[in-house]
Amino acid sequence: MAEPLHPAAITHLPPFITAPGETDILFVVMAIFVVLALIGMGIFYFKLHALPEQMAHRGQKVQFQIVAVLALLALFTHNHAFWIAGLLLALIPLPDFTTPLGSIARALDRIAESKAPGTAPASPAAPPSPPPAEPPVGPQGV
Repeated sequence: MAEPLHPAAITHLPPFITAPGETDILFVVMAIFVVLALIGMGIFYFKLHALPEQMAHRGQKVQFQIVAVLALLALFTHNHAFWIAGLLLALIPLPDFTTPLGSIARALDRIAESKAPGTAPASPAAPPSPPPAEPPVGPQGV
């Protein structure tokens, strides 16, 4: 037996209003939608936040580490300036300073070895000079 409606209620109710004691289908569908939307927005937020790191991954290790630190600072402080700085740093390739500095250091090392005291610079045209003769050891005749 169906329960009588309230006298002030209309005879035809909209489909989203459920009867007492029944499952509210609209509420369940909307709850699932909100949970999935929140998870989707979180995934999008973290993918977007990792964008500078993914871009800097192709570059140098130092550049990647600086961009990763800036991205973490932006994530934990909610300061967007760090994220923008990391994105700009990921987009701009850093010049390679270590290779020229290494070759300069090796060249200076070779120059220092060739001018060390007690050694003559080797010239490519002259044969190496023989070592100096040592005086004989022992009694000397008169």
